[in-house]
Amino acid sequence: MAEEECLTELELAIQVLVFNFYKYVPRRSLVRNKISKSSLRKMLQTEFPHMLTDTGNRKAADKLIQNLDANHDGRISFDEYWTLIGGITSPIANLIRQQEQQNSD
Repeated sequence: MAEEECLTELELAIQVLVFNFYKYVPRRSLVRNKISKSSLRKMLQTEFPHMLTDTGNRKAADKLIQNLDANHDGRISFDEYWTLIGGITSPIANLIRQQEQQNSD
C-alpha cells in the first residue's frame, strides 16, 4: 500500500499546497525557500483559475501579495505563502457557508 493511500483528504490537500509552492520555486534559485512575486502571481493564475475569476477575489489576492513581502525583497517565503492561502480561502469559506445557508432555507 502506498503512503499516499493512507493519508486523509485533509492531509493530501496540505501536501498538495506544500508541493505546489515548491513547484514554482526556481531550482537554480539561491534562496530555496522563497518565490518571486511574479512567480507567485503566475501560480495563482495557473492553480486558482476558478477561485480567482471573481474580481474581488483577484483584488484581495493582489493586495495580500503586496502586503506579504514585509522586507520588500520582492520574494515571498513559504510562511508568507501560507498566510496568502489563508487569505484566499477565508472569503471562499464564507461564500460556501452562505450558499449552504441559502440551500437550507
